[in-house]
Amino acid sequence: MTVTAFAAETEERFALARQVADAVLFEGYVLYPYRASAAKNRLRWQFGVLVPPAWGAECEEHDFQQTECLMEPKAGATLAVEVRFLHARRRTVQRVRPDGGFDTVAELDLDDRVLVPWDEGFEERVEVIAPVDDLLGDGVTHPFRVPAREDTAPVLDAAGRTVGRLLRRSEEISGTVRLTARELDGPYRALRLTAVVENTSDWIPPEGHGTDRDAALPHSLVATHLLMALSAGSFLSMTDPPEWAKGAVAACRNLHTWPVLAGEPGRADLVLSSPIILEDHPAIAPESPGALYDATEIDEILALRTAALTDEEKREARGTDERAAAVIDLADSMPAEVLERLHGAVRSLREVTGPEPAAPDAGFPDEYGVRRPDTPWWDPASDAGFDPTQDRVVVDGRSVGKDSRVELHPGLRRTDAQDIFLRGRTAKVEAVLHDVDGGVHLAVTVDGDPGADIRREQGRFLYFQPDEITPLEDDV
Repeated sequence: MTVTAFAAETEERFALARQVADAVLFEGYVLYPYRASAAKNRLRWQFGVLVPPAWGAECEEHDFQQTECLMEPKAGATLAVEVRFLHARRRTVQRVRPDGGFDTVAELDLDDRVLVPWDEGFEERVEVIAPVDDLLGDGVTHPFRVPAREDTAPVLDAAGRTVGRLLRRSEEISGTVRLTARELDGPYRALRLTAVVENTSDWIPPEGHGTDRDAALPHSLVATHLLMALSAGSFLSMTDPPEWAKGAVAACRNLHTWPVLAGEPGRADLVLSSPIILEDHPAIAPESPGALYDATEIDEILALRTAALTDEEKREARGTDERAAAVIDLADSMPAEVLERLHGAVRSLREVTGPEPAAPDAGFPDEYGVRRPDTPWWDPASDAGFDPTQDRVVVDGRSVGKDSRVELHPGLRRTDAQDIFLRGRTAKVEAVLHDVDGGVHLAVTVDGDPGADIRREQGRFLYFQPDEITPLEDDV
């Protein structure tokens, strides 16, 4: 396969992986409530930031990342690497003067949005294609340079008149991609691939701004990650390698990034190395209605909260960034059936029931106490003897069941911050539940909780074990 043909094929393979890679690229780009004035959006871009070396020496951030993984290339194979990162582009807001000139302002108030200064993220890509044989020995070094840019865009009001402009400027960035490979000892022909991405910009912090992160960001590679593909051969999983490769995988040094198999499940010729740890073959959930950029929040809650922002808050969000504006429009236009899909999905279930067992002892351990591999771990029919609304449990000699009143005493070994605030509170038992391990759990609603009726309607209770409650009355 020629380099040109491989490049075209790789572009198709990268396209699928970029769906996940984009989520990495823009994670934390702008956080709810999507306004530049929000405290959450004043310290931005926490993942995969490669800073200029002169500034990295002054702080705890890094000027490089290193990926190491194992691959089994076939003879004559070619490796394609795509480095992706965001380039911070500083946006200034200007208002038009009567004489046609422009003055820089803190904000520009329009009918549908409020424009404010902001750092936008512009996607950059660096591509390296090299025969695997060239990576042996000294390897391949690929320096790159992204030039400074400056452009303006007019701001029009509802009537189409020019009322201002946006001035955008990005600084020069330079870096290096180094690719090397080394054959592993042993009967299997495998190589350890090392890919290093380094920020080599010569920017020096201005006097008195040695620890100013905002000054360093325009000269940094933000959310840096790699896509790597083989023309022939495969990569080995770093999380589930074959037995013979476990020692070699453990010896790999991944610094500030982690590689996983990417692309379609079942294939192993593509790797995504990102500053966020993922599982092999990560994918965007089919329920996802679009990018929300704030993975620290649950999508359903995030969409509801965004839709509930005031009109003034939405105007500011729309003026903060085009991506923030898209989130506002998405939340405002989301159909009820799409929002309902965000409530949750179960993907790990598989059918464990089937035809009647051929023998009466099917499903039981053999004479050595080993359970057969096709034995269901849980028989749904075993639930038939339980009724959460009727079952009762004896606590301190008293029978406790639905409608019993109890006092809560969360156990220290199972408690969390929320439980601490419930210690000593009284509650009503809503159900007695049994888990598959034989444990008993009491579903309760706390007295005085204004959302108790909603919890009952939706079946969302707080759960405690019998040794964490004291009965307040005997229901016998």
